[in-house]
Amino acid sequence: MIPDDQLWSAIGDPTRRRMLDLLLADGVHTATTLSQQLPVTRQAVAKHLGVLDRVGLVRAVPAGREKRYQIDDVQLARAVAQLNSVGSAWDARLSRIKRLAEAIQRGAGQEA
Repeated sequence: MIPDDQLWSAIGDPTRRRMLDLLLADGVHTATTLSQQLPVTRQAVAKHLGVLDRVGLVRAVPAGREKRYQIDDVQLARAVAQLNSVGSAWDARLSRIKRLAEAIQRGAGQEA
């Protein structure tokens, strides 16, 4: 599975990750309710929500004059699957590096 650069760029921002945490915990928020729990303005929250919406991590549902945002479970599951795939690939690489280092160390011990 090839990682989606736009998705990871969106998740890479700590404010957006905190917003995702809040949405996961509470289910639904508006830009206003999120801004009350974050150290950024409502306008900044709205911009961050726009980024998350563009990559599909959140869905906006109109509610009067505001939009209610919630996590898109399918896209979040896709992101988790990508993260697991990347993690597995790095685990395999690190295991190979460890085996090489151990082989080098054993070889250096035999020369002494």
